[in-house]
Amino acid sequence: MSNYFSDRELGPKTRTEQIISPVAWAGIVALVESLASSGAFGGKFPQECPDGHAICGNDTNRLKRAIEAEIEGLSWPLQHDEVDEDDFMHKRKPWAPPTLVALDFIEFVWRCVALPIQEKYHDYYRHHHLSFDSTQGRSLFVTDVNRILARNGLVYEITENGEVQRILPAIIGDLLVMGYFRTGDQLLDAMLEESRRKFSDPDPLIRREALERLFDSWERLKTLADNDKAKSAKLVLDKASPDPAFRRLLDKEAFELREIGNGYLLRHHERAQTPVIDTDHVDYLFHRLYALVDLVIRKNTRR
Repeated sequence: MSNYFSDRELGPKTRTEQIISPVAWAGIVALVESLASSGAFGGKFPQECPDGHAICGNDTNRLKRAIEAEIEGLSWPLQHDEVDEDDFMHKRKPWAPPTLVALDFIEFVWRCVALPIQEKYHDYYRHHHLSFDSTQGRSLFVTDVNRILARNGLVYEITENGEVQRILPAIIGDLLVMGYFRTGDQLLDAMLEESRRKFSDPDPLIRREALERLFDSWERLKTLADNDKAKSAKLVLDKASPDPAFRRLLDKEAFELREIGNGYLLRHHERAQTPVIDTDHVDYLFHRLYALVDLVIRKNTRR
């Protein structure tokens, strides 16, 4: 992805934003409108030359119907502002759809876009007949839309396979992409893999499920050394650190995480428990627990 002078001088913008702003959405809209004006959706929604047997552009009516059928709340032409009901003159203000809707739309565009290639020029209608290269068109779209996401500090990007993914913080991201879980317990490995996969999802609800599954995994991990859970938990923590001072630190951390898991809607679902709603809090708790889980696994599975 090409960058700007400021990126090269100061480094790229920190990508911490999880909500697509009206400014970022307006940039996405401008990009897609430009693609539509070039006929880039003609391979999927062809506008046929009146003489027949050739494509000369994209049929925006078909595009509109497809968007409305697949992406709830969006239509064509794309909306990027709305009437400000609090303004007595009813001026318009910038608008963006919910973030998950915007991300779904990016994936929709990837599936439909192609690079239009001008072929024969039709003198009478003054247009070119078109052919399409979907591979090249998708690749160009990936580059352009990822630049918009990056310049706006958003924690999302679309892959060359057309799937939007969340960009994980460097340290936890490096651990999660490894996918190395080999604890000797197949069920635990499957639980950890489910948690790892869900934590990369753009949907905050799915990421919360990842945290819940990680707490479940931690409870199972503590039982691997002995049938007696309390004895087993002590054994796995003993292996994690023979140093008495650090071992006490691990005891304190394990106790606090157990209290967090029991006090919030993570391991149980009782009315007195508090749900974790803030996505930043979900990320924090996931990072904290994953660090302990990773340490215990590595120290207990070394040969």
